[in-house]
Parts: sequence; structure tokens; C-alpha cells
Amino acid sequence: MSPKKDRSAKSFKLDLLFFRRFLCCLKIIFPRWLSTTTLLFLILLGLSLAEQMLIYNTGLIPSQFYEVLGTRDKEDFRSLIVVSLSFIIGTALGKSLVQYVSNLSYVKWRSLLTRYLHKGYFNLDSYYNLNVLEQSIDNPDQRITQDVDRFCKQFSQIIASLIISPFTIAYYTYQCYSSAGYIGPVSIFGYFLVGTIINKLIMSPIISLVVRQEKLEGDFRFKHMQIRVNSEALAFYRSGMLEERRTNGRLQNLLNIQQRLVNYEFFLNFSVNFFDYVGAILSYIIIAIALFAGKYDALSPTALSAEISKNSFVSMFLIGCFTQLIDLSNSVSDMAGYTHRIGELIEALMIKEKKGEDKSLKSSSESLDMLRTGCIFQLESVSYAAPKSSELLVRDLNLNIIPGQNILITGKTGSGKSSLLRVMSNLWKPVSGTVVRNLSFDPSNIIFLPQRALLSDGSLKQQVIYPYDKPIEQRYQENGQIDDEKILSILEDVGLTAVCRRVGGIEENIEGNWEDMLSPGEMQRLAFARLFYHKPVIGMIDEATSALDTKTEKEMYENCKQLGITLVSIGHRETLFEYHQLNLWLSGNGDWDLREI
Repeated sequence: MSPKKDRSAKSFKLDLLFFRRFLCCLKIIFPRWLSTTTLLFLILLGLSLAEQMLIYNTGLIPSQFYEVLGTRDKEDFRSLIVVSLSFIIGTALGKSLVQYVSNLSYVKWRSLLTRYLHKGYFNLDSYYNLNVLEQSIDNPDQRITQDVDRFCKQFSQIIASLIISPFTIAYYTYQCYSSAGYIGPVSIFGYFLVGTIINKLIMSPIISLVVRQEKLEGDFRFKHMQIRVNSEALAFYRSGMLEERRTNGRLQNLLNIQQRLVNYEFFLNFSVNFFDYVGAILSYIIIAIALFAGKYDALSPTALSAEISKNSFVSMFLIGCFTQLIDLSNSVSDMAGYTHRIGELIEALMIKEKKGEDKSLKSSSESLDMLRTGCIFQLESVSYAAPKSSELLVRDLNLNIIPGQNILITGKTGSGKSSLLRVMSNLWKPVSGTVVRNLSFDPSNIIFLPQRALLSDGSLKQQVIYPYDKPIEQRYQENGQIDDEKILSILEDVGLTAVCRRVGGIEENIEGNWEDMLSPGEMQRLAFARLFYHKPVIGMIDEATSALDTKTEKEMYENCKQLGITLVSIGHRETLFEYHQLNLWLSGNGDWDLREI
């Protein structure tokens, strides 16, 4: 990962942008009115209402005990015990069901949101653009994995409180007004308004810090992943102390932000706790106003105790509803940070989707065009440079690639050899000119072999048939079965029979990393096995024999010739010239020369 411009200083708040991004996430996790998540939401709403009814009746039990104990009525006491236990069991069950449905919703939301992001991320090479070219979004992998998970988890924990609050607040406001007059609701609403304003002011910087913390978490995690991937090379360099300093530097940047976040959260926690305890005595102040005003003078001491217990419960529960909303400040501030990060990624993916395929690359949907023109690729006055660079690598290149005519691209390091393959593959956009492609990017048409072979997870068979997987590959088999004998024969041709035995056969699923199990030469042999399996029209080989001896290199190229695979190769070895008909030499300053070998 190359250095990126630090975007962490950008301000993120609980503003209209947040609500717009949050609404975008809601549309994804609630795609239709008749969807599973909508059904779960309605069930959660019903359970939450039932839970509140049970809580209300459970909350009135103490006042009934005051009255029963005051009158010393044993029969009513026994009945009240049974009723109380019934409500307590119902309340416990209701709370458990609400939590259960909330957790189910969390799992479903994460599935929908992650798959939505995956669809955009893996479409039109967006993953390549975000990670390599544009880099406008830091750590997209972390946003898809960690941030989505935390967003869905936080939202599932607060949604029950959010959806039920309007109902409970309305009901208990009426009950509070009935018992304490207008003073009760007005006092409680004023208390909530002040608490909300104060917490909103404290939350704003916390949201930006959460966003910055998540970016630095991703940078820190990536550094460790970089060490894991390059462990052997680092060991050869004995660079443990250097990497320790650099990794600790990433850690310190993260800890500095976390310390600032802890400092701000102290004030937020103080505010939340202060309003929690103020709420605890506010209910008694409200009751005292009505009591000292003479509203309960006609009641007996027993009845007064029961009435105070009942009214204090109503007032305290209404205060509790508002206090609960205030207590959500920490969760909302964290969720807002995740929302901004996910929203940024969605917006970047939508921009890429709207742009679509670049107009500089023209492709046909029928291979008949290749037969008519006799060309696989036609490059017409193509000039290209590295992304975000104005210095041309190649200027006005004209090149026709026809079946059966192998081309060797040579030139000094940095002259634009690999860049040409990126332009032809539409990963880079040419500065000017057009690239006409008469075959689709399908493994049966075009295969790219980089110097470091791409090895994914899965079995040895899955490495050979990559980028197909079993369900897709079976469509190309008459009997619906992958030809294992063919794969074994190819592995023997490339000298990987020993590897096949070592891993337990071609079907054995490998849990570890293939890169750690194979030598560079074995990885390049496996890449050629993939090429021979698919037998494409054209193979683009970027120094893919650099780890092979000349004898094995000759065997690989001779096999390509027998299979009728046209090659566009990049390399420095003199031995490569005998396998090609044309040599394209790149100077590195824009000039080029094409000649027969």
C-alpha cells in the first residue's frame, strides 16, 4: 500500500451528511417492505411494545404491596405474589426475546450490507481502483469487514430503544400529567432538552475522532499484515528492529488519537452520568410539588404511600425513557463514525459504477470481429502515463496483436512494459488513443501471468482452474464433472507432481497460505498450469519465468506453442527471443520501436 494523503483531519459530525448516509444504509438493510429484515423489525416492534406493557405492570407491583401490607390482607398478599411472579417471568421472557430478535437483525443486516458492498467492490475492478489507483478511501477492507460489523452491532443494540421511545414517552407523559399536572411533563422535557444540547456539543468532536481512530486502526493492522506476508524477506534482511520501530510508530499514532478520544469521552460520560442521577431525584421533586400543593391531603397514610410509589414509578419511567436516549450518546457517536466511513465507501463505489467502462477501450461482443480483422488487440496512437503523472511512458504507440504472432516487450526498468499490459487490460486509462479489444476478458480468451503468481485460497485443483470455481467450471464439462485426469496431466507437464503428493492430492483443501508452501519457481509453474488448463487465445506473461531455469522456461513456451496460445511476454532474458516473432522495445522516455526477430 503506497502512502496516501492524510484525510483524517476532515470533520465528521452528526449533521445532514450523516443522516443522508445513514438513510442510504437503511435502504440497503431494509430493501423492501416485504423483506426478512422488515418482518424482523415489525416483530421487534411488537415485542418491544409487549415488553413495555409488562414492565409497566411490573412497575406498579410495589405500590400494590404497600397497600396490601398496609391493610394486612393475607389472601390478597398470596394472590399478589402469584401475579408478581407471572409478570416478572413475562418481563424476563420479553426482554430475552427482544434481545434475540435484535441479534437476528444484526446478523441479517451485516449480510445485506456486506454483500451490497462486495457487489460494488468486486465490480468493474473497483477494488483495484480503490486500493491502487485512486486511494481516496483509506482501508476499504476494514470498512467492509470491521466497520460494517460494528455499525450493525451498535444499531441492533439501540434500535429497540429508538423505535419504542415515541410510544413510551407519549404514554408516560399522559400518566405523568394525570398524576402531577403540567409541571411534571414540562420539567422532564426541559431536563431532556438541556441534556441533549449539551451532549450534542460534546459528541461532535468524538465522531471525527472515531473516524480517525478507525483509519489508524486499519493502518496498524495493515502494517502487521505486511510483516506477515513478507516475513521471509524481512528475516533475510534481519530488519526486525527497523520494522518494530515503524510498527510502534503506527501504534503510537493510533494511541494518540485514542487518548484524545478517551479525554473527550470523559466529559461525555460525566454529562451522561450527571443527567442519570439528576433524573433519579427529579421524579421525587415532581411528586413533592403536587404533595405540598395539597393534592393528596384526602388520602390515608397507606393509600398515600401506594400513590407515591405509583406516581414515582410513572415519573421515573418517563425520566428513564429520556435518560436512556441520553445514555445512547456514546453508542450514537460511535455509530455515526462508522456510518460516515461506510457511506464514503458506498459513494465511491457508486461513482465508479456510474463511470462504467472507459470509452478509450472499445470491445466487441462477438469473436467474429477478431476473425474479420485478424487482430486480438489494436492499439491506435496510444499514449499512456502512470496514474496522476503527466510524464508519458509511451507516446503514440500503434500495435496490432494477431493470433499466432508472439510479441516480446523489452526495455529498461520503469520504461512502461508492465504498464502497457495494464492499459491493454483496461486497468489504466491511456492519456490518448484507443485500445480495440476483439475478445472478452474471459479465461478462455485472455489469461494474465504476473511475475508473482496469484494464488487464492482452496485446493490445488482450485488454483489450476482459477478464476473458475466448481459450480462455474462444471458448465464447461459435458458430463458435469471437472476432468481431474486432465489437471493431473497438466501438473505433471509443469513438474508439480511432487507438490500434488505433498499437499495430499488436488482435492485437498489447504487451510494455510499457498505462498508459504511453494517456492517462487513452483508458484510460476502453477501459474503456467493454469494457463495450459484454460488454453486461452492470448496469454500475457509479465516476467513469469524469472524464477525458472532456461530448460523449464523452454518447456513452458513450447507447450504454449503446441496449445496455440498467442503470447505477449515481458522479459529481459536473451533466451526469450527465440519464442517470439516481434520485439517491442520501450525507451522509457516515450519512444518505442517494433521490429521482427
